[in-house]
Amino acid sequence: MNTILVTGGAGYIGSFMTRKLLDEGYNVVVADSLERGNRDVIDDRATFVLGNFLDKEFVRNLFSNHSIDAVFHFASYISMAESMEKPGRYFENNVVSAMNILENIRNGNVPFIFSSTAGVYGNPIQIPIPEEHPKYPTNPYGESKLMVEQILSWFHKIYNLPYASLRYFNASGAASDGSLGEDHHPESHIIPNVIRAAIDNTPFTLFGQDYDTQDGTAVRDYIHVYDLVDAHLLALRKLSHKTLGLTYNVGTGKGYSNKEVYEMVKIVSGKDITLRVEKRRPGDASVLVADVTKIQNELEFRPQFSDLQTIVQTAWTYHSNALRSNNEE
Repeated sequence: MNTILVTGGAGYIGSFMTRKLLDEGYNVVVADSLERGNRDVIDDRATFVLGNFLDKEFVRNLFSNHSIDAVFHFASYISMAESMEKPGRYFENNVVSAMNILENIRNGNVPFIFSSTAGVYGNPIQIPIPEEHPKYPTNPYGESKLMVEQILSWFHKIYNLPYASLRYFNASGAASDGSLGEDHHPESHIIPNVIRAAIDNTPFTLFGQDYDTQDGTAVRDYIHVYDLVDAHLLALRKLSHKTLGLTYNVGTGKGYSNKEVYEMVKIVSGKDITLRVEKRRPGDASVLVADVTKIQNELEFRPQFSDLQTIVQTAWTYHSNALRSNNEE
């Protein structure tokens, strides 16, 4: 298995996946529309193809022009809040683009590793959350990911398509040297937003301090992007010689509260960040923590970088470097 297609390789996780695959000796084709990606983060060792996966002709040509041995699919919209405002765009972009790819690989025994989300579970009735937990997404983003999972299940049953759906909890962190990191526009994730408040000397807004948790703030399971891409490689190796259909939570099984994140950014940055508390956002669960028993047992997945201090320190290094670069331009 030599050539891997990374869709959305100009985005946060896709850029890390591309670098990891290249370092492991794979050939990588990155395909991205650059609608929300950044051309500058694509590794120069990869082959870059510009195009949109909603364009069926583009997708057909992509697979005709490149001999693809496996697909890592990251190309999707990711904002839960935006999906509530533009549900049609989310269903079209996230579901139809995946369908267009699957139609081109369904008979070729090409493994498809799918970037899914813990958002498929909705508000949990069991903590930690196992893979068999009921699926009740609370927004079109989570629903779109669940729809692709269901499509994959049918393609596996009908065409014997090998696939792995990886349900991320909270992807976080950055490269230890600050060369790659999280840079969404707009940014909805707490760690980069607290860091931005520290850098800009502006207040950080925390939504909700009345949750049923130890300190009253919501608790989330954070997985460092280094560990996340390692999980993808483990899934690929599991599928290399078997036509399996796999689904895994990707997290640590440990949660950190929003206030713990805020305090850690203060420690790492050395700055006293003003905290502003507003009422909780509709639909936010108190605790979202993964049951990682399955991925640990079947893939021997052991996160190495996902303690909160490492996550925040690497993210701080990235954002500090980005600020210096912008100031020098």
